[in-house]
Amino acid sequence: MPDDRRSSAPFSAIVWFRDDLRLGDHPALTAAARAGTLTCLYLLDQDSAGLRAHGGASRWWLAQSLRALDANLRKLGQRLVLRRGKAADVIPSLAHECGATHVYWNRRYDRAGIAADEAVIAALKARGVTGGTFPGSLLVEPGKLLNKDGGPLRVFTPFWKRVLSLGDPRRPLPAPKRLPPPLDIASSHLEDWHLEPTMPDWAGGLRATWTPGEAAARQRLADFLDTIRGYADERDRPDRPSTSRLSPHLRFGEVSAGEVFHAARFAAEKGDAPSRDIEKYLSELGWREFSYHLLHHFPDLATKNLQPRFDAFPWRSDDAALKAWQRGQTGYPIVDAGMRELWHTGWMHNRVRMVVASFLIKHLLIDWRLGEQWFWDTLVDADPANNTASWQWVAGSGADAAPYFRIFNPILQGERFDPNGDYVRQWVPEIAALPDRFIHKPWMATPLELAEAKVTLGKTYPAPMVDHDLARKRALAAFDRIKG
Repeated sequence: MPDDRRSSAPFSAIVWFRDDLRLGDHPALTAAARAGTLTCLYLLDQDSAGLRAHGGASRWWLAQSLRALDANLRKLGQRLVLRRGKAADVIPSLAHECGATHVYWNRRYDRAGIAADEAVIAALKARGVTGGTFPGSLLVEPGKLLNKDGGPLRVFTPFWKRVLSLGDPRRPLPAPKRLPPPLDIASSHLEDWHLEPTMPDWAGGLRATWTPGEAAARQRLADFLDTIRGYADERDRPDRPSTSRLSPHLRFGEVSAGEVFHAARFAAEKGDAPSRDIEKYLSELGWREFSYHLLHHFPDLATKNLQPRFDAFPWRSDDAALKAWQRGQTGYPIVDAGMRELWHTGWMHNRVRMVVASFLIKHLLIDWRLGEQWFWDTLVDADPANNTASWQWVAGSGADAAPYFRIFNPILQGERFDPNGDYVRQWVPEIAALPDRFIHKPWMATPLELAEAKVTLGKTYPAPMVDHDLARKRALAAFDRIKG
């Protein structure tokens, strides 16, 4: 628990940054700012049992976010100290090195993270150092929202109603205007961690698309709320800039969920945004919350079906099909556009994420876990809760899941949500000259129309790797085998 003393007596503190790479609304930093001397630490912990290492794209983001955090700390006369190793070893050792009496951090809620934190607290206690933890990542901490049997809520709508019934979360804390001076202690060099790709350097699209860091996160939030009108109706349109694109900033805690919540509510209260659009957006923030509560109660969410009957599902092993999906070469334009957007930018529109996930799971009968692993490596917002819960949702194996027999038709999804083909044309330029009526089904064009668009199916663009109707029947037959 946090140390609540308000004594003016000086003490030396460490604030341990994790997935909260910001100065504003940072309860642990606010508490540490009362210290006489302060060490601001980021620890790259790949040794504590069960902690999942960052994927490639999120490693790139992490490097940029750490640089931004260090720059912000230096404006206040501080700096970010980098260390690497097992938290229960490194942090007590660092506390001894700096003579720290207190170590503060914001809590995490996955089982492995909790276990690692408890080991740190025990190791600090053995050295006479106080470990103080704070809620800083979620609107409501897991354990406060349980069903009548004391178990987790597994359906989103009652979960979100319960969250809202508790009233607005606490007001965000301001960023400190000053911080205690740092100590002269050694720090690792960020470049030595090799978080960014070099040979080959595949991050050009990421650099062109994103600006990580707290300032960019706040600007993106403000810009989104200025243009949120119509969000409820247009959020499913990948051809329009209708979503917040805050997910990587939230994943690395460059802005807190509480800050987003209050900023959105404030925009509605001022009349700057329709309440319908604001409430719809907040419900999307609620899905993030819901996913973290699931991860807290079901620590194997990334590897284990929440519905055990799916353990017997007859998945296919097909490396060639998996690679075609990964590369955006399935022959279904909306699927291929999404996978190419992901590879180039490290991000994909949420509607398209559902379509490409459904295609892998139900058209190709490939285990959802292989898709989750690919997203984990390629998404800049690869989140241990959202990514896994969303894949299980699409598969039908998770909590409050879409039923397995809900099989997205990629042609109809494209025609409905990208009606003019603008999104497909951006990411699948080899078919850009096709008429709108064929942009989501090139194989339906006549040979003359294909020739005029300079499209040769099977050469310049692949023919569909599976027939939708046959794939749907095959998927339903596979589901029938586990229904009993």
